[in-house]
Amino acid sequence: MRLDQFNNPIFNEADIFDALYTGHQSALPNIITDNNSEIANFCNISEINFTKIDPLLYNLSIKEYDRLLQKDWFMPNEYYKFDIEEYCMLKCKTNIEQTRVLAELTAYKNRNMIPLLQWLKYFVDTCLENNIVWGVGRGSSVSSFVLFLIGIHKIDSIKYNLDWQDFLR
Repeated sequence: MRLDQFNNPIFNEADIFDALYTGHQSALPNIITDNNSEIANFCNISEINFTKIDPLLYNLSIKEYDRLLQKDWFMPNEYYKFDIEEYCMLKCKTNIEQTRVLAELTAYKNRNMIPLLQWLKYFVDTCLENNIVWGVGRGSSVSSFVLFLIGIHKIDSIKYNLDWQDFLR
């Protein structure tokens, strides 16, 4: 196995046979392989559909590659449609909180980070549904009141007078 310039693991024929030999066949359809004829033949014989490396990806800068991947978040459709602004505004109890949420959401929108917030809401809901415990908060993320309202952390950044811009620097 090797890593490409984007740190994706790329598997070769030996890796595939090792996975088969050690009983890890269930992981095979999800791996990325080099596009060579031996692996293509193996795919045809085994009827396993491997993901081939898209050669167009190698013409992208890392920034373009990241932007491309950020368009496709693994979450149910209901979260793609989830109105994070309405959700956060409804959770506000004071005008100070509403003003803070609007300022933060404007910054998130300007950075095209609304899908990230939707995914984080999905993450929190999934953790709650499955009784998964996560930390109270860490680093500059605790300065975001929006992340507090979503449930990513338990630190009320308004109460502790934390500058939300620290998180988005």
